[in-house]
Amino acid sequence: MSRAKPEDDEYWNSSKFRAFTFDDDDDEFSRLKESKRAVNSILVGDDDDDDDDDVERVSWSGEPVGSISWSVKETASSIRSGSEQSFPKIDTTPSLSKQGSGYSLSSLFKAKSKSGAFQSFSESFSDTSTRTYAPALRKPKSDGKDFVSDLSPEETVRRMQKGRAFSLEKFRSLQDKLLLLDEAVAAYDGNVITAVLIYLKKSLSKEILFRELMARDVALRHYVHYLKEMGEQKLLVELLKALGRTEDMALTQYKEHLNIKDEGRRRDFLKSCLSLPFSQDDATHVQDHYTLLERQIIVEASDKKADTDIFRKFPRKASILNMPIITTLYYSCFYHYGESEGTFSSPSNIRKTFRISEKQYILTALGARAKLKSWFDVDSLFNTKNWLGYTKKRSPVGFHRVVDILQKNSAPVQVLQEYVNLIDDPELKLSVALKYKCHDVIINTYRDLKDRQQLTVYRDKLERDSVEYRKIQELLSNGQIRWKN
Repeated sequence: MSRAKPEDDEYWNSSKFRAFTFDDDDDEFSRLKESKRAVNSILVGDDDDDDDDDVERVSWSGEPVGSISWSVKETASSIRSGSEQSFPKIDTTPSLSKQGSGYSLSSLFKAKSKSGAFQSFSESFSDTSTRTYAPALRKPKSDGKDFVSDLSPEETVRRMQKGRAFSLEKFRSLQDKLLLLDEAVAAYDGNVITAVLIYLKKSLSKEILFRELMARDVALRHYVHYLKEMGEQKLLVELLKALGRTEDMALTQYKEHLNIKDEGRRRDFLKSCLSLPFSQDDATHVQDHYTLLERQIIVEASDKKADTDIFRKFPRKASILNMPIITTLYYSCFYHYGESEGTFSSPSNIRKTFRISEKQYILTALGARAKLKSWFDVDSLFNTKNWLGYTKKRSPVGFHRVVDILQKNSAPVQVLQEYVNLIDDPELKLSVALKYKCHDVIINTYRDLKDRQQLTVYRDKLERDSVEYRKIQELLSNGQIRWKN
């Protein structure tokens, strides 16, 4: 039994089943694409009708039916219900023809009829008050793969600079890879150059890559910087060696000691570095580093078990291992001052072995002995004898700096005044004395300058019953002094 046309529409619109399509149910893009083609073909169909009598009519059960327009209408209806908001609608006035179409599904999809079939679809599809246009379908991302893979080196570099999609895998031959690298260098873009070098590092052998980089200074500098940043020291050493840059290779290998935590292994590694082709200055530095660490290990092992008064009164706060040479000298002056030069921990031995200047030694030893309030040792640092046997204080640094160090370590006023008096420049001496309130030095300096006015001003700042106040009064009352003012 066949249903009337309105009943067919109501039945299929309310049915839980979908109309049959030739597309894969899982391929949504193909379904939308086929629907768009059908709908758009209807809208631009021919106005001429062909003969309907010789065309096959098909139903879902295989029995003849009046028209297939309901199937297209059902397809359009399903599209419209899913994306009605995105389709533009245009009002139309023509009325619908209720006649059955004379064309079959096979004539539509096999393209046997190019005009009549589309006209019948147009007539049957115009039974609504609005005409629906299929939307433009977005291409899947995979459609652009062939385009990206066909780019030239120049176009690929340009896309890399603009942050667009690109592929380096298509550059497989050595010639193509080198052309890509040359284009990256010509673009003067460090990020692009580095990206290409990373690809070449993965796809070329070390020997070939090193050989080609030798002729490309810009790319070579970027590659060396990249290896340094990534910490690939082993590969960097091989590259520098291949380039004949032996000194750079030796320094790079020497820096590996920073990654060794165990002091014994680090010492052994530094010993192995002594044979590397360093420059003369660098070779001396590496030798000193090895010698210093070797001595630090010996001193550390001994001082850990030490039980002398100095270690009990001032316990060690940190290990001496891997400390700089000046820190090691300070440690030695603090804990081992006065030891014979034959011991590794002796300050004089360290000074001699590592060629420490007199100025640096005096400043370091002064800080250590002043910290211990050992003023006798402080004096011994500056005491010298002339050829007549007289003792005189002499310093390779200004005595004003000596006073600063003593004051920071809370030296007594008598000690401070002794070293302030050793400052040669009267104005500098007066400035330092005023800064640290060395009254005797101030009074004597004003007296030597015969500056009665400044002496009077300074007297008024003192307490009346103090020794310094009475001393100034005596000087002001002395008639034998010829004052300037």
